Amino acid sequence: MPTHTVVTQAAAPVLNQAPPRVGLDEFAANLPLREAVQRYDGEWAVSDLAAVGRLVGSADFQADAERANVREPQLRTFDRWGARVDEVDYDESYHRIIREAVAAGAHTAAWAEPRPGANVARAATFMLFAQVEPGHACPVSMSHAAVPALAASPELAAEWVPRLLSREYDGRLTAGKPSALFGMAMTEKQGGSDVRANTTRALADGDGGWLLTGHKWFCSAPMSDAFLVLAQTAGGLSCFVVPRVLEDGTRNVFLIQRLKDKLGNRSNASSEIELADTVGYLLGEEGRGVRTILEMVNRTRLDCVLGSAAGMRQAVAEAAWHVRHRAAFGRRLVEQPAMTAVVADLALESEAATAVALRLARAHDDDATDAEVAFRRLATAVSKYWVCKRGPGHAYEAMECLGGNGYTEAFPLARRYREQPVMAIWEGSGNVIALDVLRALGREPASVEAFDAELAAARGTHAAFDTHHDRLRRAIASADESTARGLVAGLALALQASLLIRHAPAAVADAFVAGRLGPDRGSLHGELPAGVDATAIVARA
Repeated sequence: MPTHTVVTQAAAPVLNQAPPRVGLDEFAANLPLREAVQRYDGEWAVSDLAAVGRLVGSADFQADAERANVREPQLRTFDRWGARVDEVDYDESYHRIIREAVAAGAHTAAWAEPRPGANVARAATFMLFAQVEPGHACPVSMSHAAVPALAASPELAAEWVPRLLSREYDGRLTAGKPSALFGMAMTEKQGGSDVRANTTRALADGDGGWLLTGHKWFCSAPMSDAFLVLAQTAGGLSCFVVPRVLEDGTRNVFLIQRLKDKLGNRSNASSEIELADTVGYLLGEEGRGVRTILEMVNRTRLDCVLGSAAGMRQAVAEAAWHVRHRAAFGRRLVEQPAMTAVVADLALESEAATAVALRLARAHDDDATDAEVAFRRLATAVSKYWVCKRGPGHAYEAMECLGGNGYTEAFPLARRYREQPVMAIWEGSGNVIALDVLRALGREPASVEAFDAELAAARGTHAAFDTHHDRLRRAIASADESTARGLVAGLALALQASLLIRHAPAAVADAFVAGRLGPDRGSLHGELPAGVDATAIVARA
């Protein structure tokens, strides 16, 4: 037989590529987050946050984050014998991630152990996990936000809150679990944000429960143990707790019609569901369902800010890592002024988002004064609008820093780019939030006063900020629906600038004010005015 010579060639060496960004303490690496945790009375949690930082920065956790998004949840409607089961199967990587987040208290630690800075520590924990894998943050956030809503019915709170406070995780649908996660199903096909247009009906069963029938267009995390659901009763739109497993161990009627094929958020299942004489329990007063869930909505809006800020941090960290290790035209990218300006501007955006996120978290602690409660009412909505809207463009610009690598699925920024829009859409898209702010400005003078005081605390340092603040004061008096979005954006920028002026290094504050409020401000990231110390800002990143 003829023989063939096999010629092998040694693989060419890989040059000028950034090494893997793994094995880091993501908390230690995030200086603005560390400073904010200490500023807002969370220093007692630093050791635990460092442990979380090392966990999410590990190669194993990052591999799980990628795997959970590649091996997406699968709907299993029937078992092999044809019985209806309506279960969603997740890859084990997803279970490992959410188990670690729950064990670290990313869901309800602030409720379990209230103290000054409790919400700050919980927010930082949540952000560290969401920085690397954001999909699991949806049920974690809803579980956190369900706790205050459950207070509307002491009996339901006594049944569910201890399970929500547990740091155990069990992804099975089974009776007798000591722990629980919550979801919610509010929106319907015809209504969307207009939940008062809901057509799902609830009828009293005569035994203390209710039977719900209808369709829910978005039900996120359908394997959660219970859901807050809105339905119409004779008394009006009401809120119900709908468990997936009933007390006798049987499954409640919870028909998953399909999983949504989403742009991002792929590791987290979102579904359409049918309720057909599904057992629910009235939460709060009949006919006051919107009021019952109001605090839950406010808490999840805060988590949208936290999640967007976490995404910005991932984007900045990846971009800064790449430009420090990549060279072109004889110099490292970070040493080239055009790239330095881009990364510095991305870092400014990230730091401003982090600063406002932790400031808001502190205002949600149990020791909040009346003024703090009034401040958070307006500031949470304002920040939700702006920070979440800035997320997608920020992710894109960071992705471009990596060039072709950034556009591939082998690196995390393509996934992040698809992820960021959900935070702007969930819990009220732009117009919904802007109109909510407009209502607060007109009806809640204490909130306006508290917000204005927060801005006024930074006056006297930057003329551009003072001018912007004066302009806002005039605009509030004449605002209407046609100008609401511009006003909300201006309020958000003023709040971020105020925080950075008072708490950030001068290089950061000066650059933010000049780049966002000054006469030479640009419209895209990287268009910083002359005189900004971009090198110092990048060093902080």
